[in-house]
Amino acid sequence: MPTETAPISRRKLGIAGVVLACAAAAVVVTGIMARAKSNADLRDWTDAQAVPTVAVANPDARALNPTLDLPGRLEAYSRAPIFARVSGYLKSWSADIGARVKTGQVIAEVEAPDLDQQLLQARADLQSQKSSAKLSEATLNRRKQLLASNFVSQQEFDERTADFNNKTSAVNSGQANVERLEALAGYKNITVPFDGVVTERNTDVGALINTGGTGAPMFVVSDIAKLRVYVNVPQTYVPSIKIGAKAVITMPEYPNRTFPATVEASSQSVDIGSGTTRMQLALDNPKGELLPGGFANVRLGLQRDTAPFHIPASALIFNKDGLRVATVGPNDKVLFKTVTIARDLGRDIELASGVGADDRIITAPPDGLSDGDAVRVAPGAPKPRSPATASEKQDAKG
Repeated sequence: MPTETAPISRRKLGIAGVVLACAAAAVVVTGIMARAKSNADLRDWTDAQAVPTVAVANPDARALNPTLDLPGRLEAYSRAPIFARVSGYLKSWSADIGARVKTGQVIAEVEAPDLDQQLLQARADLQSQKSSAKLSEATLNRRKQLLASNFVSQQEFDERTADFNNKTSAVNSGQANVERLEALAGYKNITVPFDGVVTERNTDVGALINTGGTGAPMFVVSDIAKLRVYVNVPQTYVPSIKIGAKAVITMPEYPNRTFPATVEASSQSVDIGSGTTRMQLALDNPKGELLPGGFANVRLGLQRDTAPFHIPASALIFNKDGLRVATVGPNDKVLFKTVTIARDLGRDIELASGVGADDRIITAPPDGLSDGDAVRVAPGAPKPRSPATASEKQDAKG
């Protein structure tokens, strides 16, 4: 016979149902709580990710490059364009370009027949004037002897005296004219004013020579034993370059050599167009290796009382608000500061103004930063310095 199962009491069924309901409620509550926690964690993570992490650094005050490289131009220390003082035709010349010449050396001769004739005429006129003056003097002496015996009137004597004085003045004038023409005749020989090299010759035998210094000079003589180097220095660096400072010159034709130079003079003015001051350097050139008019690279030493601040080039931000850098304050909030560039050194920028030694500058600011934004400073960054108290400031002052 089949075995009969005892019926389950309603009480047990009720208990089982309550247990199942509690278990289901626990599962639901647990799921809801887990989802809420997950959402909260996701929200916190999202908020954390929204705060950018930045690397900061203090401005570097060491002198990265205490020199300044600028282009320069070489010129002869003394340069004389030579023009003729008399008109005529070039009879001969004896010094071509590149020839070394000495002071007083005759390098050309001008043929001036008109001047020669004027000189002959002036000498003849002078001789005639001397003869007239001699006759007037003899007549005056005779009148002086006759004046005492009243054979000559005082009026006639005075007239002869005035005539003699006029003839003497004419002699002096004629003598001065002869000396003037003789001096001009001396300029028919073209001489060298100082030791140097003939760097230009713009004439030849038979060429018409005109006075007045117009047109190209006959010759140009340059003293290249010593050269002048002219360089235009930006206004910012003029106070850092002193008279007597040393410089190093390099030339493209001598890539493995350097030449020492000395700052001799400054124009003491700023050119409006370029914003630079022209400075002159002296460069010895005893062997004549360096040529006037050549290009040179001039490296000048900078003498500064304090070292300028340098920052990485990646820290610069340029937009509608100008040139700025982003700094991080003590509360890890962004603060933008306007800066002025003194010199671009490639990877580093030398600043003229805008930042202090305690500023924490963001080396690579992300896009979209604004004043007051919170940032997270990367580990290992310099810590913000707290402002000094009044007692600390007093101690620092002593």
